[in-house]
Formats: sequence, C-alpha cells, structure tokens
Amino acid sequence: MTIELRNNVVVKFPGEAAERLAHSLLDLGPSTAAELATRLGVTSAGVRRQLTALQGAGLVVAGDRAPYGKAPTARRGRPGQVFSLTASGRAALSQTYDDLAVEVLRFVHETQGDAGVRAFAEQRANRLVQQLLPARDNDVTGTAEDIAIALTAAGYAASVEAGDHGVTVQLCQHNCPIVDAAAQFPALCDAETAALGTALGRHVTRLATLAHGDGVCTTVIPTHDARVNFLGQISTDQINRKASA
Repeated sequence: MTIELRNNVVVKFPGEAAERLAHSLLDLGPSTAAELATRLGVTSAGVRRQLTALQGAGLVVAGDRAPYGKAPTARRGRPGQVFSLTASGRAALSQTYDDLAVEVLRFVHETQGDAGVRAFAEQRANRLVQQLLPARDNDVTGTAEDIAIALTAAGYAASVEAGDHGVTVQLCQHNCPIVDAAAQFPALCDAETAALGTALGRHVTRLATLAHGDGVCTTVIPTHDARVNFLGQISTDQINRKASA
C-alpha cells in the first residue's frame, strides 16, 4: 500500500503483512519479534523478514528496550531487540487532520497571540476530559485504563503500563493525531497533561512526548495520594535510564 504523507513524501509499505505488523506496533506499542509473532499468529522468522523490510523503509527502528515501562529483568543470553515505529511509520498509518490543526493554530497565534493559543488548547483539552468515562472511585489504575480506551478511540493508540517502585502507572500514547501542531505549539501538550491530571485526580508528569521527538508520549501517574517525593525520584530514575539507553 502506498501512502502520501505531508510535504508530498510518498511511503510505500513493503506489503500487506508488513502493514499489519506496523498496525500492531501502533496499537500495542514497542514489541519484540517473539511478541509480535505470538500476537499475529505467525512464525518468528516471518516476523523478522517483515521487520527487516520495515526497517529498510525507515518505518521501524530497533532498540535494546522499550522507551517506557519498567526496566527489563536481567536474563541469560542476548536480550531480544524491541521494535518500534519511527515518526514516518506512525504518520504512514495515521489518518489525521494535523495539517488543518497547524493552519488553525497559526491563524489563532497571528490574530490573538500566545494567549489565544493557550485558550484554544485548554478548551480542546477540557472537551477531551468531558468525553472520558467517569473516574472509578479510589482506583487510579482503572481510571487510567478507561482513559487509555477513550484515547485509543480518538486515535492516540494508548495503553497503561506498570511503573517502577509499585507506586505509579504510565499512560503511554503511541500515536498523536496532531503531532506536527503539538511540535509547533507546545501549549497543546501542556493543556492535555493538565486535563489528564484533572480526570485522574492526581498531579501527573509527562516524561516524554512524540512532539518532542520521543518514541511515545509517556505520562507518569502516581497511584497513591502521598506522591510528591515518590514522583520526583521516579522521574529522575526514568530520565537517567532513558539518557543512558
């Protein structure tokens, strides 16, 4: 399948099997070849052929670990590589209104300045929160999972992962329908983060964003009320691991 991206760059998937594999990476996030084979019901050898083709097309990249979640448990032997979509891979699979969002925000900025952009971003984020399911009482993880389902329906391919130390979970968004707009207007990400905190009833922290060039938008959510000291430690640990990866 051939897809024309922004700026008239044409991306051609190596085949339908490769495109299905790319969709799996978009929906469920970075995975090993063995995980993909199990998920898709095909052989590991077949998955590796498709991954090689996708890497050659610049749609998938391999790393030693996923860009979020708990550190992998040490095991004997060589650890399996983790494959994730590149920005081009995500864009090739996304049917978005990103270009329109950029144009609208440029107009707002030209006519109303930064204050207008912030007001637009906050209104959009608040509308997003109103669409989310009601919070589950005293169940932050359950609420985060509900939010992930709602975000996935909105095109964000979201999931919830266990955090370190057993006191956080991470809301991971593997796709962003307005990534170009968010890169140019960070107020969109700031307002979305604040809205997520409102929906969860917690002070949440964004460790990474697709708009900033990271592999996934990662939001750390404390699962306990006593959260400030834990969060500072966890954020530092996560950032240090990412920097050394």
